[in-house]
Amino acid sequence: MTTLSERISQSVFDGSRLRVILLLDLYEGAQKEFLEAYEHMRNSVASVPGHISDQLCQSIENPSQWLITSEWESAPPFLAWVNSEEHVQTVQPLHSCVRDTRSLKFNVLRETGQAFSISPDQRRRPADARASVRVGDGVVRHALTFTVKPGSEQTVAKILAGYSSPAARVDDHTRLRRTSLFMHGNRVVRAIEVQGDLMAALRHVAKQPEVRAVEEAINPYLEQDRDLDDANSARVFFTRAALPAVHHVSAEGRPPAEVNRHALFYQAKEGCGLAVARLLAQQDEEAAAHDRDPIVSSTVFHRDDVVVRLIDVSGPIADHTVLALGVQGARKTATLARLLADGDELPHTAAEIAEGDPGVARFVNRADMQLITDRFAPDET
Repeated sequence: MTTLSERISQSVFDGSRLRVILLLDLYEGAQKEFLEAYEHMRNSVASVPGHISDQLCQSIENPSQWLITSEWESAPPFLAWVNSEEHVQTVQPLHSCVRDTRSLKFNVLRETGQAFSISPDQRRRPADARASVRVGDGVVRHALTFTVKPGSEQTVAKILAGYSSPAARVDDHTRLRRTSLFMHGNRVVRAIEVQGDLMAALRHVAKQPEVRAVEEAINPYLEQDRDLDDANSARVFFTRAALPAVHHVSAEGRPPAEVNRHALFYQAKEGCGLAVARLLAQQDEEAAAHDRDPIVSSTVFHRDDVVVRLIDVSGPIADHTVLALGVQGARKTATLARLLADGDELPHTAAEIAEGDPGVARFVNRADMQLITDRFAPDET
């Protein structure tokens, strides 16, 4: 039987410290402005919970190349910061200084010597405690989410369903694998799978005429205004729309006869989004230990109070509503209900579950997002 560690290809919930690396290439003559912007950012991030330290480095070979590294107690506080409106405003002055940038994020699994600045919880951790090394499949999973004006949903769905697919090949190392697009009310979620470099793929997609045409077509219906001809406006929009994947698990080597893709939308209470994402991730890990589980793969995306769980299900979802919910048992179901803004209809006691309370089925039916399009790269079908 495949072990859990062999299944998990991505997770931000392993408790290990996080190292963030930002590679920057500055415009000529922008160093003074850049250093002022960095000082403002450094002072702002210093008080963010979970932040440990940061460093600013300049290349000894090319003075226009800079490196910013930061260390965090774990990934969740960093993601909360980087996805916040405060972060959007804090890094805004940097954009006018930077010609190109690349961000990399790594869990710290092994190190030589003793870290000079770690949290009390990490000091109490046994010396031989090590985060698990995960086995990946070379695929980066990411999503974007935004809302459209109420009443425009059908028009937007038609536009998003009808565009031509962009070229899948980005370069020798990167290609698009799959794009799944869903709607839930007036909220749009676009989940993408990329083999290789995510940022290279996103830049590639943005330049494709087919994609540019559909983005321009939905512009009048967006609740958040944007101007795709204005680099700063487009950057801010897509920064706010980012819906990062925080956990993924799949059951490799088990090709089912029929797999259906669904996205479930969880609206958390204010401040409870991370708790919902963590609970769903933990439950998906436990479920992955069972080879006969009909959930072939699951990816949890989270930003603020929005959580989306993308699942590939063997057979109709109606046959597996309890598993599709993401939690099992009275206690876990009640916990999820307390964390959700719309969790009142979920059963809260073991007796309700034993009596076959229909609340789970109603919730899953309502949370199940409308699939607009699901596209594979030509050789991925």
